[in-house]
Amino acid sequence: MTQADPHRRTAQKRAGGRLRRALIKAALAWAVITVAPVLLLRWIAPVTSAFMLEAKWRAARAGERDYHADYHWVGYRRISPEAGIAAVASEDQTFPFNHGFDFQAIDEAIQTYERGGRLRGASTITQQVAKNLFLWGGRSWVRKGIEAYLTVLIDVLWPKQRVLTVYLNIAQFGRGIYGVQAASQRFFHEPASRLTAEQAALLAAVLPDPVHWHVERPSPFVLWRQQWLLHQMADLGGPAYLRSIAPARPAAGERTIRRN
Repeated sequence: MTQADPHRRTAQKRAGGRLRRALIKAALAWAVITVAPVLLLRWIAPVTSAFMLEAKWRAARAGERDYHADYHWVGYRRISPEAGIAAVASEDQTFPFNHGFDFQAIDEAIQTYERGGRLRGASTITQQVAKNLFLWGGRSWVRKGIEAYLTVLIDVLWPKQRVLTVYLNIAQFGRGIYGVQAASQRFFHEPASRLTAEQAALLAAVLPDPVHWHVERPSPFVLWRQQWLLHQMADLGGPAYLRSIAPARPAAGERTIRRN
């Protein structure tokens, strides 16, 4: 062993220590940067979403100066219970019970793809909130990884009712139309609190592809989805299916979901 070896090992240990400290600091900074906004949005209504900003940016690049996002936030109890059960029936029927991921749906989607079928989405409502609120479009593994991380944060930090409230407010129902309040006023000239089961099912019918499927001009397929969703909503038990996500003691002046 040469005389320089101990000094080399000491230098390596110091470098390793500095690297570990840097990684720990980076991890803590990442936690603060991501946890803080997710935690704040448990109580604060989002002013906009990443998807709204991306759509506005794309419109600006295309020279569409008249584009604007129609978005009006409303609280959970100012939204018809029918809208909640319609969204759940359409997008995530295990929503009241899963923890951000529907592993059975993911497994079934993978098996279908392996048998030569089309790779279909298996995203839960919580995953869609993480993606729409914070991330960009696309299917890269990087985005999916960040989406999974944010999904866990949201599931841990938010109650289920908050997740559904945010989803119903930021989901896209048409070009530039975000949230059930804006959609209900645009298509039915009524506030979201007055949505009927049929209207809510029609809105939910376009959720998978709100750019190409239209509430105001429903295709035969969209009308078929509306009827299918009405049956699914009834099979789940109607709005009472979501009773478990409502708080035990609603605030003064607010009403709970009523059983049909």
